[in-house]
Amino acid sequence: MPELGKYAGAVLGSWAVTLGLIAVLIALTWVQSRKARAGLDAIEARRKRKEG
Repeated sequence: MPELGKYAGAVLGSWAVTLGLIAVLIALTWVQSRKARAGLDAIEARRKRKEG
């Protein structure tokens, strides 16, 4: 690990915040994807009932 000196706290804190925000964005994207998939599945099920 590089020597960060007196800025170690700020640098490591910035990395921690960045990684945390990326994790939150991934989680939100995953949740939205599941909701969209469920909605599309419901629409497709209704369409199949009308046709079938």
